[in-house]
Amino acid sequence: MTVPPSFLPAPDPVAFQAAAQPDTLALADLTSGRRYTYAALDQAVNRCAAWLAATLGAPAGQRVAVLGRNDAAMIVLHLAGARLGSIFAPLNWRLTVPELAFQVQDAEPALLLADAEFLETARRAADGTGTRVVTLASAKADWDQAIPIRPACPPHADAPSTLLYTSGTSGRPKGALLTESNLFFTTINFGLMNRISGGSVVLCDMPLFHVVGLVSLARTPLTHGGTLLVSRGFEPAATLTRLADPALGVTHYMCVPQMAQTLRQHPDYDPARLRRLVALCTGGAPMPAALIQRFCDDGITIADGYGMSEAGTVLGMPLGDRNRIAAKAGSAGIPGPTVRLRLVDDEGRDVPDGQVGEVWISGPNLSAGYWRRPELPTLAQLGGWLRTGDAARRDADGYYYLVDRKKDMFISGGENVYPAEVEAAVMELDCVAEVAVIGVPDERWGEAGWAYVVVRAGQTVTPEQVLAHLDGRIARYKRPQRVLIVESLPRTGSGKVQKHVLRQQAAAD
Repeated sequence: MTVPPSFLPAPDPVAFQAAAQPDTLALADLTSGRRYTYAALDQAVNRCAAWLAATLGAPAGQRVAVLGRNDAAMIVLHLAGARLGSIFAPLNWRLTVPELAFQVQDAEPALLLADAEFLETARRAADGTGTRVVTLASAKADWDQAIPIRPACPPHADAPSTLLYTSGTSGRPKGALLTESNLFFTTINFGLMNRISGGSVVLCDMPLFHVVGLVSLARTPLTHGGTLLVSRGFEPAATLTRLADPALGVTHYMCVPQMAQTLRQHPDYDPARLRRLVALCTGGAPMPAALIQRFCDDGITIADGYGMSEAGTVLGMPLGDRNRIAAKAGSAGIPGPTVRLRLVDDEGRDVPDGQVGEVWISGPNLSAGYWRRPELPTLAQLGGWLRTGDAARRDADGYYYLVDRKKDMFISGGENVYPAEVEAAVMELDCVAEVAVIGVPDERWGEAGWAYVVVRAGQTVTPEQVLAHLDGRIARYKRPQRVLIVESLPRTGSGKVQKHVLRQQAAAD
């Protein structure tokens, strides 16, 4: 007999691991030094659940927001809310007060827990709302004294437990609603792709307000019985020291390509000390093929992937033969085991291998819809397929190559130009740290490419040298009309380049 999804209880891997291996180290906070075995983590979650229940009264469906840098207490709070049926809403501390105020007004959290560092920002963002603002430290002190409870009736598997606001590369952000079932299947996809198991040690520098940090990195090792190390945030020298420390025994690390480039260019970078990593994973933006090749040449297993707030992990480079990884450099890999993926043209027809189409995805890891956005179609209304707006092609072996955001493509002289392809060619120059290409209106060609290039510290390059490098590498119509050397690129809190800001700058120029 098939049980309807609405009657399935939410999965609870931490409770399982607490029973299966209570004395195994589950979570360690590298800043505070706090360490939790699975038994201790399970108990901490139940204490926090007792505090939440007493504080919220009727916690089911209520939002609990957090504003602060990474802290093990956030993991405890997230897991506690999942057991009660409340909705965890981590906020991006890099945003301005008006940007945060929009999200607070949209989510209407009953509680907003903030780092002392961001307490005044939180109060200003919540001004005029009914949200109660308290420090995360005081809340933790209170729940540490609570008598632990394990809720007798777990929430349904399809009840929302997490509200993640999209990074907002253009337009106002949307709140993706994710269930514990969605999160569980993301941890299965990411874990199987990257061989995370009971013996794995995962270092999380990525912010916990993003799906990569909160779910792929934080939740996955706890699902599979491994160990999660949480740092306050990315610091290149500290990260390299931790990755090389045999006492910590880190096996997995994930970052955006910009962070990977920063690590490799740091004076402390020593590939010999990092070769025992099972995987150095990247995501959040296409990883330049040239950079993947450099890591492979250093003997480091690099695993690029692709995902989003609404779906978690979608694609990943399978581990194993490093020569195969090098041969497929530039690919985001293959779909996760619970993911179904299509490449579709503008008429909704599947395209053959080698041709570019929009990425459509389906699977139990997908969000069913957005918070308070009735004008946006739900997954059910879309026939079960999420239309990502990303463009990709598939090779004959079933590996997918992200070409670009569909909306970032521009047409020059009647030809489609995908900026990511041009960016990958520019990144072959080792003196280039970052590059972003946009289409700009042009009287002759309709649109022309402008390339914004950030040069590595201590290196130099001229626009003419960049253009000379592209000769013979990409078609003439793909070559940027202008190359601008800049100090930095505008980015969202999750590390994505804000190309709409560059377009505004280009229009002003």
